[in-house]
Amino acid sequence: MTPEKKQHLQALALRVREHIVRLSTDGGCFTGASLSCTDLLVYLYADLLNVRPDNLDDPTRDYLFLSKGHDVPALYGTFVELGFMPKKRLDNHLKASDSIYWHPNRAVPGVEFHSGSLGHLPSVALGVALDAKMRGQSQRIICITGDGELNEGTCWEALLVASAHKVNNLTIVVDRNHFQANIATEDLIPLEPLAPKFEAFGAVVRRIDGHDFAQLEAAFTALPFSDTKPSVIICDTVRGRGLPSIEARADRWFCNFSSDEVVELLKELHSQEATSLTSETLTVR
Repeated sequence: MTPEKKQHLQALALRVREHIVRLSTDGGCFTGASLSCTDLLVYLYADLLNVRPDNLDDPTRDYLFLSKGHDVPALYGTFVELGFMPKKRLDNHLKASDSIYWHPNRAVPGVEFHSGSLGHLPSVALGVALDAKMRGQSQRIICITGDGELNEGTCWEALLVASAHKVNNLTIVVDRNHFQANIATEDLIPLEPLAPKFEAFGAVVRRIDGHDFAQLEAAFTALPFSDTKPSVIICDTVRGRGLPSIEARADRWFCNFSSDEVVELLKELHSQEATSLTSETLTVR
């Protein structure tokens, strides 16, 4: 990945995180989880997927299903920055007059399927992937799940069917931020070793740093990992990424900040970004 591309994606991710923080008031949202998958969504929509505001009705476009629907603030922010919807529409968050609320709704351009009840969209994505193969189409079908979501048996059932039917155009992506709601995943129903579990269900697996754009590019541009098996990418992430005051905290799953707190968090976000960029510059030198 070129330094210019990385800088562009980092700047875009920062703006998306700003939207998430601003949505974390007047009713709140699932802030921590949204911040953990921001870099992933930014990379996919800005650099990889053939999905644009002008081709949403094209059946040969790529498809992304956000199964962990509570991360929708990150999706909203990405859509605003890439022209899928106007920034002003975010002002309607949680208002009865619009469909901008805590989970994805197909009334928002770019949202492929309603989600929020966890465990269902891997099967929906599988159905779309099977349909694409039957039509002789070759687009990417990607489904993003949470790690706690993997407690749902339907996720694994979808993989069994995908493996049995050699659905190699399906990719399951796990936002592995190590928390499920307000408890660590390994303290509730341990998931590790996670990669071997997916392999046992017939998938080819890669595990990467979900905040490293170069690693994201290397993994996703290598898809499909097999001609006969579904692919899985486990993205290790940090809940609350970008805001050290709430990072990796079990109690920062859902947040409803005051206006004053939002102002301070935006300052922290920019301060953290400046520190990160300075550190990278020193490392390069």
